[in-house]
Amino acid sequence: MTYWKNRVALITGGGTGIGRAVSEMLAERGALVAVNYSRSQDAANETVQHILDTGGHAFAVQANVANDLDVRRMVTTITETYGPITALVNNAGITRHIPMHDLESVTDDVWNELLDVNVKGMFHCARAVTEGMRQAGGGSIVNLGSIAGSTGSGSSLPYAVSKAAVHGLSLSLAHALSPHIRVNAIVPGAVATRWWAGNEERMYRLGGKVLLQHIASPEDIAHMICAALEQQSMTGQLITVDSGQTL
Repeated sequence: MTYWKNRVALITGGGTGIGRAVSEMLAERGALVAVNYSRSQDAANETVQHILDTGGHAFAVQANVANDLDVRRMVTTITETYGPITALVNNAGITRHIPMHDLESVTDDVWNELLDVNVKGMFHCARAVTEGMRQAGGGSIVNLGSIAGSTGSGSSLPYAVSKAAVHGLSLSLAHALSPHIRVNAIVPGAVATRWWAGNEERMYRLGGKVLLQHIASPEDIAHMICAALEQQSMTGQLITVDSGQTL
C-alpha cells in the first residue's frame, strides 16, 4: 500500500501473538518494521526472519518498556536505522492469573509490575516517539486495551485495572498530542494466543458462547490495528473487537 511505503513502525511485544501478526501485516503493506522484545529474543528474530524472507524490511530491538531509559535508547536506535517512527503499536503487556476474589494475593509487587509494563510502558513509548512524529509531520499510535478494562473482570483484578488505565491513557494522549498525532485503542476480547496455553479447553468453551461463536485470531485484531493506524480522521476512540463477548 502506498500509505505505508517507507513509513517506520514500532511494535512493542512484536515477536508473538497480536504483535507478530501486526508486524507481518505492516511489513506486507510496505512499512519498515521495528520488532521490539523484552525477553522473547528468539520469537522476535523469527518474526523478523519471516518478514525478510517474504521481501519486507524489519529488525529486532530489545527494550523493557517499563524502563524509560531503555525505551529512549530503543527509539534512538530505530530512528538512526530507519528514520523517525510515524506509527507506534503499544502491544507489550503482561498479566498475573489471580482469582478476582483473592485480594490477599494482590501484592504491591503485582500492582507495580502490571502498572509499570501495561500503563507506564505505553506512556514511555508514546512520549519517546512524539518528537520524531511531529518533525515528520504527524503520526499515529494504537494502544492495546482489553475488555477486562471495560468489564472489570479478567485474569486478575490488577490486570483489569491496568487495562482500564490504558483506555484512559489513550483518551488523554489523544488530547495531549493533537492535532498532528492520532491516538486510539483497540479493545480485544479473548484472542487465541499463547496466553491460553494450558487452558485451551476453556478457550474453546468460551468460543461457543460468544455471539459469533469463535475466538478472534491475532490476525483479526491486527487488521483492526492497521485500520486504526491508517484512519486519518479518527482519534480518541476505543474500538472493541470481541466477537460479541461483552454482549
